[in-house]
Amino acid sequence: MCGIAGSYPVSQPEIVNKMIEKIRHRGPDSHAVIEAPNGALGHTRLAILDLDGGAQPMAFGDYQIAFNGEIYNHQALRAQYLSNAPLKTHSDTEVLLHLYAKLGPEMISRLDGMFAIAILKDDALFLARDPIGLKPLYTGMRDGVLYFASEIKALALVTDEIHEFPAGHWYHSTTGLHRYYNLEQEASQAIMMTDRTKALEAIRAVTRQAVQKRMIADVPVGVSLSGGLDSSIIAMLARQEVDTLHTFGVGVEGCPDLSAARMVADYLGTQHHEYVYTQAEIEAALPQILYHLESFDPALVRSSIANYFLAQLTSKTVKVFLTGEGADELYAGYTYLTSYQDPAALNQELLNIVLALHNTNLQRGDRIPMAFGLEARIPFLDLQSISLAFRIPAEWKLLQPGNLSKGLLREAFAGTLPTDIIERPKQKFSQGAGSSELIAQKAEAEISDAEFEGEKMRLERRWGQSLQNKEALFYYRILRTFYNDAWIMDGMGQSRSL
Repeated sequence: MCGIAGSYPVSQPEIVNKMIEKIRHRGPDSHAVIEAPNGALGHTRLAILDLDGGAQPMAFGDYQIAFNGEIYNHQALRAQYLSNAPLKTHSDTEVLLHLYAKLGPEMISRLDGMFAIAILKDDALFLARDPIGLKPLYTGMRDGVLYFASEIKALALVTDEIHEFPAGHWYHSTTGLHRYYNLEQEASQAIMMTDRTKALEAIRAVTRQAVQKRMIADVPVGVSLSGGLDSSIIAMLARQEVDTLHTFGVGVEGCPDLSAARMVADYLGTQHHEYVYTQAEIEAALPQILYHLESFDPALVRSSIANYFLAQLTSKTVKVFLTGEGADELYAGYTYLTSYQDPAALNQELLNIVLALHNTNLQRGDRIPMAFGLEARIPFLDLQSISLAFRIPAEWKLLQPGNLSKGLLREAFAGTLPTDIIERPKQKFSQGAGSSELIAQKAEAEISDAEFEGEKMRLERRWGQSLQNKEALFYYRILRTFYNDAWIMDGMGQSRSL
């Protein structure tokens, strides 16, 4: 896990180095910039695989690469395609470099992982981002030079024209932008499962496999544990893979997440760590949270508060942790989805929120851990897990009267966790951790109706962005102390669950 930056087709090493310095928090272990005839690449590294040999940017012949992410099937790709290649390291980065030299852009369809990739070769540039946008990538132009970086704050040093690179796409400077992953098409052509028992077996198997591949690292791997259904399932499966598992939970004093997480940790026998934060700490941390998040979307900021203290705690013990993100999008866990009673409409909404993850929950899931040099891995958003979820009939996900949401997940993992956890009602992380309403109440007290309406109209007219409530305006005003509107508005998402 790392941060990348670069320029093309002009080599701008001094500028790229400044961009890398701006995102050094993403990779505190080392950093470097290399020049090529047609550009420059920069990289800041969080060493997770091949700690001694995986430094970047990396070169092979005329190819240079800067890579952010993890390729879970890199060993299989090495064996299948590169058995005779002159590989010098055990890193997934070198596999990518040689695989691109062998296959070109079509290598992207072979990758299983999360990634943002930049490769320079002769007079050409190749960029790519993983299928659903687990890893960030932004681009911007100035004076005919294309710049790219992992975070907006790095590009803001050189240009006001900043755009999010689309998930599930690759770009080549000679052929343009290409889409290689189409979830809408896959979902529309999916062959629906008809046997509920087999569907439950598949959920268990696919989730277990997704956890297993994400335990691969040359450093210890922990788990975020809120005590909710999703993170508890991930912790239970991860615990089966290691002798010692570190779990981490946070919240305000007396919040339900803390006690539920302790229950699961005791049940699984993990090394559990927790941190109790206060209202004063939330208010003190909020500017840094917004600086790193690069968004004022209220739902994202709320959950980022708990994530900030979680990442701060977790980074003191491990470099990598697994989270329970994604289950709500795949199995209809959000409260607002309970109003859907038409299977087709529910399925479309689930598709919509998965497609929106790249600049909503996944932006928070990347930025906040990376602020502390911490890598988050998300088993539920494994491509096989996503594919399976859209082969399960949506009517099985509808909330029936008297039942809890995500009934399929509860049924699939019944008996593997305490009954109180399997039957625990859905709460957003910000609710369970006790931070969801604290700033909203402060914003309501401090911002007048006239102020809110005036700013709401201005942002809608100028940028097409809607202020959802006074809480959003409260966050926006803090964010504007770090970023101009032009830098953040184009790629900012809005959560559909608020």
